[in-house]
Amino acid sequence: MNIHEYQAKQVLKTFGIPVPRGGVAFTPDEAVKVANALRAKNWVLKAQIHAGGRGKGGGIKVVKSISQLNAEAEQMLGMTLVTPQTGPAGKVVHRIYVEQGCEIERELYLACLVDRATSRIAFIASTEGGMDIEEVAARTPEKIFTLTVEPASGVQPHHGRRIAFALGLDLDLARQCQELVERIYHAFQETDASLIEINPLVVDRQDNLICLDAKLNFDDNALFRHPEIAGLRDAAEEDPVELEASKRDLNYVKLDGEIGCLVNGAGLAMATMDIIQFCGGSPANFLDVGGGADKEKVTEAFKIILRDPNVKAILVNIFGGILRCDVIAEGIVAAARDVRLSVPLVVRLEGTNVELGQKILDESGLTILSAHELGEAAEKIVAAVKKGAN
Repeated sequence: MNIHEYQAKQVLKTFGIPVPRGGVAFTPDEAVKVANALRAKNWVLKAQIHAGGRGKGGGIKVVKSISQLNAEAEQMLGMTLVTPQTGPAGKVVHRIYVEQGCEIERELYLACLVDRATSRIAFIASTEGGMDIEEVAARTPEKIFTLTVEPASGVQPHHGRRIAFALGLDLDLARQCQELVERIYHAFQETDASLIEINPLVVDRQDNLICLDAKLNFDDNALFRHPEIAGLRDAAEEDPVELEASKRDLNYVKLDGEIGCLVNGAGLAMATMDIIQFCGGSPANFLDVGGGADKEKVTEAFKIILRDPNVKAILVNIFGGILRCDVIAEGIVAAARDVRLSVPLVVRLEGTNVELGQKILDESGLTILSAHELGEAAEKIVAAVKKGAN
């Protein structure tokens, strides 16, 4: 789950992590009130959307007067902000963050995340703050410093000192960095975060380290432990179909292809999408129904897949373990009838009660293409899409 920048800073502040003073506003009048309360010499207005690159799209403005702030707030609120991460459709700005200005001497980068290669929490630091870290990694990889933390001992003072050295910080700033690293690590663990990214982490003219921007992502599966964080979710920033799928306990991500995928298990879903691509097709979605799906859940999965107008065919790939093949077959038949399926459907079943499941499909009276191997299923569904296009 993603949250807005102002929410991320609220979370970080509870762990003693230094962030600038600011407040959220939903109207220009509220923005003016926040600015007056801050009593600053200048202010920064930041559009609050779940996407990076806001400055490139006009979503970050520095203002030096209340009248200018009011004018910029009126223009920013309600605008459709297009950034490299939103795609051409952009996102509508419903709220802005008004923050006190900061006198910046240096911009750095610091992030804390889960390193899947080592199964440890890792820190990534760079002297190239304020830039896309992907660009830094591609052009000047030597400027990126990575440090993993041994889970048995947790974060230690030497971790902060090593990061400070990599960032070229002097003694006083190194002490601040050591404390900051420890607090970020603590926040990461306590909130079940999957990412804490500070870009930029700045050194101001008073030689203070300040988190000028913050991005926090959280593990959805751990939100039941953190109702206060779950309450920060902004449904307006999420794809409505993906949001509906999550309410149905379906793991769904929309893609740009034309072959809908209904699979049980994340690994099998990834393999299914890969082989569709290999056979010349393009997957329209990632959809994992999980191991405990029933007829109702399968029907909902079909409905969600078919809400995408680009879907020209559906491939069902099920390995029956906990989820028996006869149950999924009954769900497929019920769903196909309920939604009055009009696109080609290929089903590949394997595992528990596969013979019974196949019999249910064969005797359904529906036009369902069966396949015994995943490669065969992918070839059939790609051929069906190409035939429909001719």
